[in-house]
Parts: sequence; C-alpha cells; structure tokens
Amino acid sequence: MEHLQEFASPNMGKNAREHESTAQVANILRTASNSGSAAPLAAQAAQWMNTLAHEALSPQTDAATLIEALGQLEQLKSAASACQARLAVVFDANQRRAQSAAGTASAEIGLGIGAQIALARKESPHRGNRLLGLAKALLGEMPHTFAALATGGINEWRATLMVKETACLSIEDRQRADEELAADTGGLDGLGDRKLVGKLRAISYRLDPQSVVNRATKAANNRFVSIRPAPDTMVYLTALLPVAVGVSAFASLSKMADAATAAGDERGRGQLMADELVTRVTGTPRGYSSIEVQLIMTDRTLLAGNSEAAVLPGYGVIPGATARQLLDSTQDASHEEPEVRAWIRKLYTAPGASQLIGMESNARIFPPAMRRFIQTRDQSCRRPYCDAPIRHRDHITSWADGGPTTADNGAGLCEACNHTKEAPGWSSKPRPGPRHTFEIITPTGHVYESMAPPLPGD
Repeated sequence: MEHLQEFASPNMGKNAREHESTAQVANILRTASNSGSAAPLAAQAAQWMNTLAHEALSPQTDAATLIEALGQLEQLKSAASACQARLAVVFDANQRRAQSAAGTASAEIGLGIGAQIALARKESPHRGNRLLGLAKALLGEMPHTFAALATGGINEWRATLMVKETACLSIEDRQRADEELAADTGGLDGLGDRKLVGKLRAISYRLDPQSVVNRATKAANNRFVSIRPAPDTMVYLTALLPVAVGVSAFASLSKMADAATAAGDERGRGQLMADELVTRVTGTPRGYSSIEVQLIMTDRTLLAGNSEAAVLPGYGVIPGATARQLLDSTQDASHEEPEVRAWIRKLYTAPGASQLIGMESNARIFPPAMRRFIQTRDQSCRRPYCDAPIRHRDHITSWADGGPTTADNGAGLCEACNHTKEAPGWSSKPRPGPRHTFEIITPTGHVYESMAPPLPGD
C-alpha cells in the first residue's frame, strides 16, 4: 500500500504527545503497506481505535493544538477509507477466485461480495456495491484521486464525486481528468462539493462532449419516485424527473398556488402546492384513496388514551395521539365523502409482551395473511443496515432444508438481499431473542444478528 506511507505530516504536532500519536498513525499505515497479511493492520487499527475511544484531553490544551488534532484525525479518516478501498479490491478478487474454483456459474460470480463488504462496514447492500465499485475505479483507473484520498487531500465523499462524474468517460479520458485534478497540481485546492462537480463536468465535456450528452439522455431512464420519513409524522415524497418535466410540474403547481392566494385562500404557498400535488395524484382532496392503513398499537393506546407510541408501517413510530387522530380523520372522511375508501387495520401486541401473535401454514408459499403479518412485524428489510422496502417474504431456514412455513421461520427481505442469501456460502437460522430474531452467516464465517424492530409496548 505504497500510497499510504506518506500519510504522516512532519508538521503534525508541537508537543511530545502529539508526535507520539503521529508515530502510531504512521506505524499503522506502514504496517498496511509492508505486510502481506491484513492481520497486523486489523490488530493495530483496533489498538488505535481503543486509544481514540479513551483519549483524555486536558482543559488546558491550547486551541491551536486542538485544531491541529482535528485536522490530522480528518486525514486519518481519509487514509482509512483508502485502506478500506484497497482491502475491498483484494477481497473481491479473493472471493471471485473462490467462487470460480467452487464451480459457480459465470453469471453468478461476484454475487454477494458487495453485501459482505456492506455488513462489515455497517452499510446497506446497495451502498456496499457502490463502495466496491468506487474502490475498483480508484485503484484501477484513478491513481491520483486514490493518492489524494490516502494522504488526506480529499475525503471519501469527494472521491466518490470524482468517480461518479467521470464514469461516462473512457478509461483513457478518465485518467486524463484524474491527472488534471491531481492534488499535487493544486487542482483540488479550496474546492467545495459543488465547485468540484462543476469542474469535473467541464473537464468531462471538454474531453468527450458526446459521452456527456449520452449520459444525460440515459439519465431519463433512471427517473423514480421515493418516500422516506421526515420529523413530526411527516414524509418526503420525492420524484427524480427529466428537467423539462420537473420544471413544468413545479410551474403548474406554482401557478395554481398563486391563483388560490389571489382568490383569498389563507393557506401558505407551500401548503397550497403540497395539497394540490396530493389531490392530483390521488384524485381526492384529502389524499385518502383505496388503500389499507395499518396501525400497530397496544389496547392501552387505542382504548385508554395511553401515551405509548404506535407504529405506522412504511413510516415508523408515531405518537399515540396521532394514531388516534388518524383513526378519527379517516372514519370521518368516509362518512363525508363516500368516494373515499380507507381502511384501518388495527394490530395489537400480545398482553405483557411486544410481539405479534404467530401464524403458520403447511404450504411452501406464505399465504396472504401470513405475508401481511410478516410485513407488519418486520416493517422493512430484515438484513442488518438495510432500510429498503420489503419485496419478498422468504424462509429463514429454507424449505428445501426442512424449514417450515411459519411466521417464526419467515422474514421480510428486499429483492437484492433475498437473492444474496441464495448465493453460495450464505446461510441463516432462527435463534432465541426478546423479539423475532435470526442470524446470518456469510461465506467468510462472520455472523450477524437480525432482530425485529421494537413494537408498541416495548
């Protein structure tokens, strides 16, 4: 790992303790460079992490020293990211060789590698695959960017931007862009994220205008709509659209809001636009359409006005009072507007516990009621660190291995995680726990625990 050897700066500190820390960091990186095994690196990294966790700062430490330490720790984070990239590339090659030797079909070689990296880094599978792709691009095609990351000139996010914005170029042009923005030429000095992206786009367009045009054309195929929780029982409903379509939609909502304001509507402009968007999408003024809303709550919350929280699948935890208001508002809406059809499915946790009542079936495929039960219990993909929506309900211990079709042996997974668990070397099995729990075993033998999210009553 030759790029990591120059991490430590000769001007790192002014006192003996600071120089000692500098030597420790440099020693970690030197070990990573010279050792043929990652074991010494892992051991020393753990030692350094322990040192940081228990580091005591004197109230008398001068401000300049504190700032110096902050800067050097930021460099350390970047150097660690570079080392992770190197390890990811080596791990990828290792796993591909092992899969090939085991007779894995060529189309399936590589499956699950990004997921293992994601688990190790406590990230989602999607993020794990992107980190692996980033590592390959940095080490294989952008050596100057990798050197800047390894020496603390940029952080991992800036390196990601550089890889992403040059992805449309050929390898030769990408290397030219990488060299042009090299840290040792001053190309990265003082650039914020937005300026860096602007500079990269300008370089890309100069090197290969047609590739940039093709990229913009292809981007329209990636349009999507997503939803994610926001504070105070709100959500962000987001759409990624081609620029002309997005600007047109926003202009239409703006025009409607201006007209309503001129007519005396007392709602704010943002409220008017949001309400109109919901009305146009659902076809109803209130936004309630033919959907089923599930609320998970204790009987105390519903009947006794208890302050315990409820759970709204697809969003998360909401206050008990909000859950009761939601029940009241949808029921009132159904009386006032017959065309609005909203159902509330109330699910209760067992008395004295925080688990839903179990279900089982003799069929191999989970029946509809059990799929709904698993969906409600698990709320989102059960793989650790994955927040993706549930797309599949699958057996924890597979049916082929004698696993029963029961709620205890079922788990909600996103499509990617369900495919990953079928890759060679992966396994899972239920285990005891305060809530529904199972463990995931990766091809390297690492074990990760998945516990169902807490429900009202916990």
